[in-house]
Amino acid sequence: MYKNVIFDLYGTLVDIRTDEEAPLFWSKVADIFSKKGAVYLPKELRQRYVRYCKEEKLKELIKRPYNRYLDIDLLHVFEKLYKHMGIRPTKAMLLETAKQFRKASIKHIRLYDGVRELLIFLKESNCRIYLLSNAQRSFTLPELEKVGILPYFDGILISSDLRVCKPSPIFFKALLKKYSLDPADCIMIGNDKISDMQGAKNVGIDGIYIHQDISPDIEEGEEIPCVYSVMDGDVTKITDYLRTL
Repeated sequence: MYKNVIFDLYGTLVDIRTDEEAPLFWSKVADIFSKKGAVYLPKELRQRYVRYCKEEKLKELIKRPYNRYLDIDLLHVFEKLYKHMGIRPTKAMLLETAKQFRKASIKHIRLYDGVRELLIFLKESNCRIYLLSNAQRSFTLPELEKVGILPYFDGILISSDLRVCKPSPIFFKALLKKYSLDPADCIMIGNDKISDMQGAKNVGIDGIYIHQDISPDIEEGEEIPCVYSVMDGDVTKITDYLRTL
């Protein structure tokens, strides 16, 4: 049995659907900003949001030109949107904005069947549980609380923390270093062949792949770099497999 289990989040533990393209979404976001004194038309807000995201990505690229897998912290984008309207937001205001922004985009969010049982089994087996997710911390922590699994994690690292994301070995190695983990004692569980499985393999971590509806397509017969795969999205099969180790 592995000592440490590293999870991806969205598409692995949590089933989520979001939509930031719908006109109604940007109307809701404009209302969020307007209530805090930054009055935007939905179209203008969307255009500035896209512009500021590109500016943040360019800034990170200039700082780290060697990094192929960049991420940004959207709190900086929200801050620019407020400052453009002459408002100097507090950290609490930015976090609340991020929470409402994300809530407006979510069509549904839930745990996959069998996830809680898997986490309980790992805890009872004295495994340490970590999260390595390509996501925004300001979105993810409230959502972990919402679905009730935040207390299960012994450590969490989000791509917006480091401005780097999976499958970059920099991101995986940052988790290993932060929590003093030996790759040989770890296994990565995720729903993406490249970001999760290949990324883990590149730093010496075994992988368990689970295919969900939102996973990137896998061609029939395509090899997945993992020690075990579940192609029908049944989380309970991962628990059953780990019991055999």
